[in-house]
Amino acid sequence: MSSAVLPVRPKNRKSHLRAVIFDMDGVIVDSHPAHRKAWRQFLRTLGREVSDPELNFILDGRKRADILRHFLGELSEAEILEYGRRKDEFFQHSSFEVKPLPGVIEFLDQLGAGGIATAVATSASESRTRSTLDRLHLTECFNIIVTGSDVVRGKPDPAIYLRACQLLNVRPENALAIEDAASGIQAARAANLACVGVAGHDRSEMLRASGAHHVVENFVGLSLAKLETILAGRVKSSG
Repeated sequence: MSSAVLPVRPKNRKSHLRAVIFDMDGVIVDSHPAHRKAWRQFLRTLGREVSDPELNFILDGRKRADILRHFLGELSEAEILEYGRRKDEFFQHSSFEVKPLPGVIEFLDQLGAGGIATAVATSASESRTRSTLDRLHLTECFNIIVTGSDVVRGKPDPAIYLRACQLLNVRPENALAIEDAASGIQAARAANLACVGVAGHDRSEMLRASGAHHVVENFVGLSLAKLETILAGRVKSSG
């Protein structure tokens, strides 16, 4: 289980918002192009050619074991571990291409200054999550990190968001998730969190249809006040 990175120091605030929980790939970091490239190269070594539409499956927030089974059928645990290691080797060759999403560092600073707890809830493995965040000097921006290694069922199951809330010691209705995939939004909503989607114009309607309360292209201009408004509107509409 991932341990706490920073102590949570909530301030005396009137808002219901106590925590913001981030997916990693496509939310904190712009890693999707590198992942598509790595999965394509890895699958090609097994004689499996995949089209761009087929590769969209890897962007839906699934655990690596689920992705491997999707493309390769039933696999043993040993095969999942070995194939996952080989895929990560391809990803490492492209990891230099992975950068933080525009505005995310400033947004994290804003949350910290506002006394909002932060967490990562990603379907990625713990090793890749840690290496990605460490390389970009982002690990210390989060109070806790929960990965696909910490839960049995991946998104859209709510387990990873419920676990993050438990570790942060916040109620789900006082937390907000930030996701870029339909399965992630469904997981957050099933855990009773409000959810902001991150997507370009071509995918924004899909995220809204999946349950996102608001959609942004990136974090530039996104404010803590906006999140509080989203959560307040969600509380009012459900109450």
